[in-house]
Amino acid sequence: QVELVESGGGLVQAGGSLRVSCKASGIILNPNTMAWYRQAPGNERELVAAITSSGATAYAGSVKGRFTVSRDNDEMTVLLQMNSLKPDDTAVYYCNLDMRNVGGHEFWGQGTQVTVSS
Repeated sequence: QVELVESGGGLVQAGGSLRVSCKASGIILNPNTMAWYRQAPGNERELVAAITSSGATAYAGSVKGRFTVSRDNDEMTVLLQMNSLKPDDTAVYYCNLDMRNVGGHEFWGQGTQVTVSS
């Protein structure tokens, strides 16, 4: 079994910065992809940023240039640095670990709230 534990998030004013982190534990298969998704009230969950074991990254267009995703493979942690935050970034942010490409499963964290005030 795999567990994803998120930390960080909180309340920040527009234009500010926040960082969320996620640590995975358990039986981890490689290669894998770790990602951050978010879900705002009334909206579907959407991909924010993803990073593979080899360091390849992908971002949603709405956060490109403002958010940076990184990971530490030894510690099995993924970080999301969020700069120039906007009220539209307000959502619950979820950590995701996807090992389906190597015969594993997909796992989710419990979510952490990010609120950006105007």
